[in-house]
Amino acid sequence: MSAPASLQIPALPAIQHFASADMASVDALIRRRLASDVVLINQVAEHIVAAGGKRLRPMLLLLAARALGHQGADAHQLAAVVEFIHTSTLLHDDVVDESDLRRGRQTANAVWGNAASVLVGDFLYSRSFQLMVELDSMDVQRILADTTNRIAEGEVLQLLHVRNPDVDEAAYLRVIERKTAVLFAAATQLGALLAGADAATRQRMEDYGLALGHAFQIADDVLDYSADEAALGKHLGDDLAEGKATLPLIHAMAHSDAATRQRLRAIIEQGDIDALPEAIAAIRAQGSLDYSRARAVEYAEAAERALDGLEDNEAVAALRGLARYAIERDH
Repeated sequence: MSAPASLQIPALPAIQHFASADMASVDALIRRRLASDVVLINQVAEHIVAAGGKRLRPMLLLLAARALGHQGADAHQLAAVVEFIHTSTLLHDDVVDESDLRRGRQTANAVWGNAASVLVGDFLYSRSFQLMVELDSMDVQRILADTTNRIAEGEVLQLLHVRNPDVDEAAYLRVIERKTAVLFAAATQLGALLAGADAATRQRMEDYGLALGHAFQIADDVLDYSADEAALGKHLGDDLAEGKATLPLIHAMAHSDAATRQRLRAIIEQGDIDALPEAIAAIRAQGSLDYSRARAVEYAEAAERALDGLEDNEAVAALRGLARYAIERDH
């Protein structure tokens, strides 16, 4: 990957340190604005927020804004909005997927049940829109309204693909664009908008976020068949158990002999987690992990290219670092 020679591309810990003061302000704002006089909302929201995670989406917004010369309370508030939207989708996802583990902890639905998780997810969505409206920007509202609508489309598309062995790579990419990449793109586009960037620069930042989101999701889907389960923080093979055909399995099916393809179809149709070793064997036999990693690398490189021509600074270097982290991580 190309990069300006004058600044070293940082690893994730250095990126997190660079953004730490802004992220501390965002975290404080998140906790203040989560508060409700309904006790269960506080309990469920605190459970998922306290689980942590890397807070990539709000960090992306902050870094995009800083890359173009902007810092401030409005960036902190929009970063919190993005994190609320993301967190609400996690609550809903875990219910739909019947997940019981996320980031190494019990999911909210495993602790409080599906109804509480769905309703608190709704609370977080609506709270995000309260925060957004306070900024009094029609452009911000349009971007986030469009984004949340596309995320919802992605959720429904993915539901249609559950236990469907006929999902191809193009259909898979349509899902991950809506489910994952559009929120990354919204974060980086909003950072550019706050900085008062011109239309071409806003487009460049949106392109960066969209490509980065694809790289992250494809890399995640590779890890679901190859990671260390303890490091991953969820069960290996969760996608298979949920009947989701992700890129490694899609590629393996497309390139296997007829008998193996029929067996893989049956495994997907049944969501047969006991057949995980068989699925992994087929994936490895067809080089499908390597193929999928290569696709993730293509998107990460596209993300870096989108930054070419921007003024060289620490925040731009951090954005490049996140593109590299997307494809080098083990969890």
